[in-house]
Amino acid sequence: MEAVAKRRLVEFLESEKDHFLAEWHLNIIIEAEDPFKSKFIDNAEEMFRMILELFSKPDSELEKYIQKLAFEVGEERVQANINIGDFVYNVNLGRSIIYRNLNKLGVAWEELQDSIDRINYCFDHFLYYAVSYYNEQKNKIIEEKNQFIDSTHKDRLTLLGQMTSSFIHEFRNPLTSIQGFIQLLKSDYPEMKYLEIISNEIEQLNFRISQFLLLSKKELIGKEKTYFSLNRMIDEVLVFLYPSILDTKVKVIKETPKEMQLFGYADEIRQVLINIVFNAIDVLSQYRDDPRIEIKGKMVNETHIKVEISNNGPAIPENLLKSIFEPFVTTKKLGTGLGLFVCREIIEKHKGILACTSEPDKTEFIILLPAANDEPEEKLPQL
Repeated sequence: MEAVAKRRLVEFLESEKDHFLAEWHLNIIIEAEDPFKSKFIDNAEEMFRMILELFSKPDSELEKYIQKLAFEVGEERVQANINIGDFVYNVNLGRSIIYRNLNKLGVAWEELQDSIDRINYCFDHFLYYAVSYYNEQKNKIIEEKNQFIDSTHKDRLTLLGQMTSSFIHEFRNPLTSIQGFIQLLKSDYPEMKYLEIISNEIEQLNFRISQFLLLSKKELIGKEKTYFSLNRMIDEVLVFLYPSILDTKVKVIKETPKEMQLFGYADEIRQVLINIVFNAIDVLSQYRDDPRIEIKGKMVNETHIKVEISNNGPAIPENLLKSIFEPFVTTKKLGTGLGLFVCREIIEKHKGILACTSEPDKTEFIILLPAANDEPEEKLPQL
């Protein structure tokens, strides 16, 4: 009985082929910009031929046939770069059209069950192979793009390193001379105005140059780690930035109740603190009439030091917050996008963590570093 039903089904499909294809083509989703839209009918006919042959071909041959056609159509979908959902809809539409017209056959559904299972097998496996191929090729494209982006970033950093190592040092020589003559002027003419301001500006310029030197890795030559007081360093940073703090009328609140000792490169940790605080001052000068910066330090489990530097400026947009420590990402019109990247490099080199949270009226940078005289634990405390 099933053999008779199968034969009648094949004859019915062959006789109704043109009707099925016409209805299929009339209802499918076709994007105007699809470069393969002229092949939709050819592909539909190929699928229909595949359905007819599933009743005569052995499973091993059928599987190869399905896979070959699925990969070909999948490649077209990759090149077309059109929503894969449209393709899945169009394929299932063909299945629905066939089932909707089976009542014309006049055969009991139970007698057709085996044939219907075969048709489902054909459609399901075709979709599986085509979508899997599509996703695999798309992932390859994304991976290649990411590798290109990573390579571009590395090339830019390498070029920047080469540039800084070749001529940035030349900038420091005249700065050192200028700073030396300023000290002589202070000694000879202690009442002369503006010398302190000029000296501070030179120091800030020197600090900016240090950021570029760190990227070139030349700054580490001859440097040694030392023990130093983080409390005293925070005070030094605030003195260094005092002209900017005074100019913008920023209220600075410092809470470091316990003496905190670090072991590392003091100049680099100072650079991190200056960069974060100076960025906050820069932002607050533009957005607040009551600017405030809070610096809090405390011991965590007696093994790590936690420093929180917050300001009451505007929230950092979420899309920028995710990439704020990446190179060349900046919220400033004239920013290089290297400051926070350098900060993260320094903190991670010291086996620490640098993180940022931001909400309206509070942006906070959190630094976690191993305390001196303690071996860093494999797992850092929670920020």
